[in-house]
Amino acid sequence: MSDPVNWDLAARVAARVAGTEPLASSYHYDSLQADFEEATAKAEGLVAEATGLVSLAGPARARVTDRPGWTRANVASFQRLVEPLTTRIAERMPASPIGVVGGHAAGAQVGLLLGWMSTRVLGQYDLLLVEEESPEEQDLVYYVGPNVLALEKRYAFPPRQFRLWLALHEVTHRAQFTGISWMRDYFVSLVAEAMSAVEPDPKRLLQGLRRTLEELRLGHNPLADGGILGLIAGDEQAAVLRKVQALMSLLEGHGDVTMDRAAVDVIPEAERFSRVLRQRRQEMSGPARMLQQLVGIEAKLRQYEQGERFIAAVEAEGGSDVLNLAWEGPDRLPTYEEIRQPRLWLERVGKARQAV
Repeated sequence: MSDPVNWDLAARVAARVAGTEPLASSYHYDSLQADFEEATAKAEGLVAEATGLVSLAGPARARVTDRPGWTRANVASFQRLVEPLTTRIAERMPASPIGVVGGHAAGAQVGLLLGWMSTRVLGQYDLLLVEEESPEEQDLVYYVGPNVLALEKRYAFPPRQFRLWLALHEVTHRAQFTGISWMRDYFVSLVAEAMSAVEPDPKRLLQGLRRTLEELRLGHNPLADGGILGLIAGDEQAAVLRKVQALMSLLEGHGDVTMDRAAVDVIPEAERFSRVLRQRRQEMSGPARMLQQLVGIEAKLRQYEQGERFIAAVEAEGGSDVLNLAWEGPDRLPTYEEIRQPRLWLERVGKARQAV
C-alpha cells in the first residue's frame, strides 16, 4: 500500500510557502528561548492560581522554533492524527501511477495549508502524545520566534510582557489537557471517531455540493461552520464534528478568559495586546479570507467568541464554581447547542446535581 498523502512533499511545500522572516536572523532571536522558558514557568503558576488546574505531567517545556520547524512538527502531528483515515484510503487505493499522483497532490495541499498557517501562528501547545516517539519531542509549548519578533516590532510591544502574555494562553491549554485527567484521551477519541466516520466516497462530494447550493440559495455562508470538511461530512461525522466544535469553543474561550484574568496584575499592556490580537484575527480579506473559510479557521475564530460568551453567562449565574462542573467528565461538557444557549447547560447540570 502507498500512503495517500506524500508527507515528505508536504513538509517541503510547507517550508517553501512559509518563507523566511528577516527577523529570524536578528540578534534579538537569541534571547527568545531563555525568555520563553522563564515566561512559560511563570505562566504556569499564574494559570494554576486563576483556574485551579495543575498539570499532572510535570512542568511545561518551551521550545522556540522558526516557521519551517513549526511546519515540520505539525506535519508530523497531522500524520499521526489522520492515520486511521489514510490507512483505510490506502487499503482501497490501487498501487498505480494514479495513486502516486494523488498522494503528491494531497501532500502539496497539506503543505500549502501548513505553510500559510506558519506565517500567522505565534504559539501552540502540542497535545498529541505517541508512546513510541521520543518524550523530549512531545508535550511541548511551541513559540514561532520570527512571528513573535515581527509582531513586537510592528506594534512596539514590550517584549517580556508580550511573551508572558502569549505563554499564559498556551499554558492554559496545556493545563486543560494535562490538569484534567480525562480531557486528552477524550479529545483524541473524538478525533478518532471523526476520522473513522469519514467515507472516502465521491458521492459525499456531490452531496456537499448540493448542500452548498442550498445554503447559498438561503443566503447563508456554506463554509461558516466547519469549512470544506463540514460540507462533505455525513450525518454521523457531522454529529462528532459538533462535539469537537463545542469542546474547542469551551477550551478556547476558557483560554482567552484565563489569559486576561491572570494578566491583570502582572502585565500592564495586556489589554492592548488583547485588542490588537483580536483585530488581527479578523483582518484577513480576499484569497486569504477564503482560505480561512475553506479550512475552517474562520469557524475556529468564532469559537473564541462563543466560548467567552458561554463562560460569561455561566459565571454570571453561579461563578467559577459552576463553570468547574464542566471539568467533572465528558457528560458534563456543554453540547453544540448549549454553547450557544448557556441556559440549557445550566438547567441540565443543575438537574444532574439535584439527582445525585
